Formats: sequence, structure tokens, C-alpha cells
Amino acid sequence: MRISLRHAARTALLALAIIGLPGAPAHADGEARLLAPSGSLRVGIYPGSPTSMVTDAAGKPHGLAYDLGGELARRLGVGIDYVKFERVADIVAAIHDGKVDFTVTNATPARANDVSFSQPVLAIELGYLVPANSPIGKVEDIDKSGVKIGVTKGSTSERTLPAKFKNATIVSAESVKAAIGMFGRGEIDLYATNKPTLFEMSDQMPGARILDGNWGLEHMAIAIPKGREESLVMLNRFVADEQSSGTLDTIQQQAGLRGATKARRE
Repeated sequence: MRISLRHAARTALLALAIIGLPGAPAHADGEARLLAPSGSLRVGIYPGSPTSMVTDAAGKPHGLAYDLGGELARRLGVGIDYVKFERVADIVAAIHDGKVDFTVTNATPARANDVSFSQPVLAIELGYLVPANSPIGKVEDIDKSGVKIGVTKGSTSERTLPAKFKNATIVSAESVKAAIGMFGRGEIDLYATNKPTLFEMSDQMPGARILDGNWGLEHMAIAIPKGREESLVMLNRFVADEQSSGTLDTIQQQAGLRGATKARRE
């Protein structure tokens, strides 16, 4: 009887050890089914921002959401399907509707009502871009009658800035690309968003500059559909690994992401 009990105990311990091994196939398969139920990780991206996706001189795409999505798909052992949108608000809506599995975006309380977030990946400064020869030299010059501040439709800037500026006018743009054209037509005098996007815009606008200082920080995090919160432990571990291994630094460099700071750990 003692031999049988000892044998049973050893068998049970062995089973627990196998189940608990990091990366055990059953565990990985479960995470893959939860995070990528279609068999491929559907990553929401929008062009024009290194926090999402930009294209380098050789035509190769890079970006925080683009590359982290690829890293996660490899870890899960699934394919990847990049789904392109005009702006981040459309991606958040698609995640809410279960049409997209993953993106990286500003983890605001408003968006947390629609999607679930990992711990912060990194923080980025918010700022203002003015075109060449603009009379606006500092933040104090902005809040005046007749000044038109461009923001992306559905963005954090669109929700936040009306309360900050009582005299200037907030003008929505359909996309970052559209905003550059609006400068040329005199429809906006400056643009407000995160600095990585502003740097990308300034590269296409000779003489444009970003005003000194910032008006806050965006805390970029992985966004997934509601109902998949069981995967957050794994996603937080993934974020920590990407930060500590130097992979996140490489992704930022390849995307030309400027204006980022280290994320505050929760």
C-alpha cells in the first residue's frame, strides 16, 4: 500500500511539473486560442506614426504596434494579419467589436471602457507642431482668437484640448496625412498629438518645428478585446521581456520613434 501511495504521489507531482513548465504546449496553445482565435493574430495599424506603422527608405514597414505584434505572434506560434485603418480611433472600435486582436495605443480611461490594456510599454510626450515662419513661437501664443489647432478625429487630443484652450479653435483632421495638406491650405495653424507623430510630420514639412515642452504624456500599452483578460498575465510578462531584452529599444530605433520615455511600472 505504501508503494502504491508513493507511486501515486510521484505521478501527481510529475504531472503538476509538466503542466507548470513555462511554454508548455498546452499552455501556449491556450494563450494562442485566447489571443488569436482565428488562428492568426490580427494586428490593427494605421500609417504615419512610428507608434503604429511607418515605412523606411527601403520600403520596409516598422512601428511599435507593427513590430510588437510580430514579436507576439512568433511567441504564440501563430500567423499574423495586419489590418490597416486611417486612424487609431477606428482600430479601438474594431478591437471592441472583436474584429482586431491587438494594437498598441494610449491607455486612456475612456478607451479602457472599450478594450483591455496591458501594463505600459512606454510613455511618449504630447506636443505641438507649427509650420515654417509661424508666428507661434511658444505655447503661450496658442490660446488666441483665430488660432486653429489641428487634431486627429477621435483622438485623445480632440477630447482633451477644448478644455485647455478657450479662445483657439479645435479643427479635426481625418488622418495625419490629411493634416499635412490642411497646413498647406491654411486650414490649421498648428497640430497637437504625440511627439513621435509630430516628428514624422515635420520630416515632410521643411522648416516646421515642434514647440518646446509638452502638454502631457501618453502611456502606450497593448490593447486587446474585452473578455480576454486571462491573457494579461502573459502579456505583461511579454512586455517586461521586450523591455529588458533590448528588443523594445531596437523597435523604437528602427521606427525612428522620437519623444519616448521609459514607462512607469504599475
